[in-house]
Amino acid sequence: MAKRYEETAKHGQGQLNRRLLMLTAAGAGVSAIAAPFVSAAKGDKQAPYTNKGESMAKPDTTTIPDYDKWQLSQSQWKERLSPEAFQVLRKEGTERPWTSPLNDEKRSGVYACAGCGFELFTSDKKFDSGTGWPSFFEPIEGRLGTKQDFKLIVPRTEYHCARCGGHQGHVFKDGPAPTGLRYCNNGVALTFRPTQTQT
Repeated sequence: MAKRYEETAKHGQGQLNRRLLMLTAAGAGVSAIAAPFVSAAKGDKQAPYTNKGESMAKPDTTTIPDYDKWQLSQSQWKERLSPEAFQVLRKEGTERPWTSPLNDEKRSGVYACAGCGFELFTSDKKFDSGTGWPSFFEPIEGRLGTKQDFKLIVPRTEYHCARCGGHQGHVFKDGPAPTGLRYCNNGVALTFRPTQTQT
């Protein structure tokens, strides 16, 4: 009886050790995922994307007109933007689908950042993605910056205005030819400038 009890106890201890090992490994994984957000939160005092996210791609700022002018603090942005635009552009929020009139915009023109007016997309690169958000298959060269976004655990590529850092949306690899990309944009983060027609 004592021998059987001893074997049962050893078996139970082995199972416990394995469970503890699995929990420790899982905890380490969560910590690795959460680490970028902890560091980002500590450094997120200014509006520009200086300390936020991983693997950020940023164009040469020396080629961007008035770049320094648009490096504003969060409080300055809050004064300039509507609550809805501030939530998206400066807090990386997402508007509800099918709520932006720009989703149905068909005219020829240019789509610019609603924060600073930097032109990001042209109308000939816009397409109907059926998602409820304005979508484009190619931006104007040098107008966007990108970084990895882990908010949904699975990494996504976030993109933002290269001049003011305002969040625009996420880019996915399910768009039309020739790029195969879909830049899924928040409408509130954009303004539309129709092409002037000559009379």
